[in-house]
Amino acid sequence: MFGSAPFALSVHTGGGPGVGRTAEEGLADTIRVARAADRSGYHRFWMSEHHAMPALSVASPPLMIARLTAETEHIRLGAGGVMLPNHAPLVIAEQFGMLDALAPGRIDLGLGRAPGTDGATAAALRRGAGANDAFPQQVAELLGFLTDDFPAGHPYHEVHAVPGPWQNAQNLVPALATYPQVWILGSSPYSAHLAARLGRPYAFALQFGDADVTTAMRVYRENFAPSEVLDHPYSLVSVSAVVAEDAAEAKREASTAAMAMLRMFKREPYTLLSPEDVAAHPATAQERAVLDMYTNRSYAGTAETVAQRLEDLHEQTDVDEVMVVLGTHSRGADERTVKLLAAHYGMPTHP
Repeated sequence: MFGSAPFALSVHTGGGPGVGRTAEEGLADTIRVARAADRSGYHRFWMSEHHAMPALSVASPPLMIARLTAETEHIRLGAGGVMLPNHAPLVIAEQFGMLDALAPGRIDLGLGRAPGTDGATAAALRRGAGANDAFPQQVAELLGFLTDDFPAGHPYHEVHAVPGPWQNAQNLVPALATYPQVWILGSSPYSAHLAARLGRPYAFALQFGDADVTTAMRVYRENFAPSEVLDHPYSLVSVSAVVAEDAAEAKREASTAAMAMLRMFKREPYTLLSPEDVAAHPATAQERAVLDMYTNRSYAGTAETVAQRLEDLHEQTDVDEVMVVLGTHSRGADERTVKLLAAHYGMPTHP
C-alpha cells in the first residue's frame, strides 16, 4: 500500500509522440515521466511493444528499459508487455537477463500473445501463421531459458541463456539472486487460465474495452496453482487515466487517445491529434458515439475524481495493483497525471 491508496499504484506508457512532435521528443518525455514516477513512489513503470503506430515509439521495450535503468533508482521497470509470438524465447530470455543484471530485482517481463500491430505488419514480424496457438509452449520455453532447468533429453537441455544461471555456474560465482518477474498479460479468461496454471502474476488490460475483468479474476483465483515464485494469486488491472486540475481539461486530453482509437477502427494510422483538432473533427453520429465512448472510458478528471474511480475499480476486482495507462497529445500532460495522483495519495517521495 502506498500512501492512502488501498492498492499499489503503477504506470504504463506507450512512449510515443503526438502529431507535430518527433520520436526523439516522445521518448524524451517517456524518460521524464519515468523519472517522475520513480521520485513519486510508484511501484512499476511498464511499456508495451507496438509496431507501425505513429503515436507509439516503443517497438522494443527492452531497449527503453535499458535506458531507464540508468535514469531511475527505485521503481520496477518492465515490459507490459513483450508480444512473445513476435520473438524467439531464447532472445527474450537473454535480453531480460541482461536487464536484470543492470538493475537486479527491478525488472518485470510481461508476456502477451497479441501482435501489437496490424495484420500485415504482424505477418512481417512473425513469418508464419498460427503463432498465437503456440503461445503456452513459447512461455514454457522462455521460463526454461530464464531458469536454465530444461530436463535431460529436452531439445534445449544444452542451450543456455546468457546472462543467466548457467553463466554464473561456469564462472564460479554465486547463483543469481534475482530473476525478471514474469507476468501473464491479457483481457480474457484464456490468459487468466494460463497465468493460474503457471502460478504467475496476472495483469488484465481493461483500457482496450469493456472486457469482463470480474470473470477473468475469478477464473485466475479459483484455478491458481502455487509455484516456486508465487504461493498465492497476485493480480493487476490497468486503465487509461488523465489527471488535471481542471476536469474539462482532462477530458480534452482524453479525447486525443479516443480519436486515435477511432482512426484505428477506420483503418487509419494510430495517431494522437491535438485536442483542438479532435474538437474540430466533423464526426458523424457513429464516429461521435465511438469518441464519446472511449473518452468516457478513460479515467479522466481531477485527482479526487480519478482516485475515486480507481478505488471503485479496486473494490470491484480486489486486485493487488492498479496501473494507470498514459497517452496524451500535449507535452507534460502525462507527467502531470503522475504527479497529481501521487500528491493526492500522499505517496512517499524519493529525492
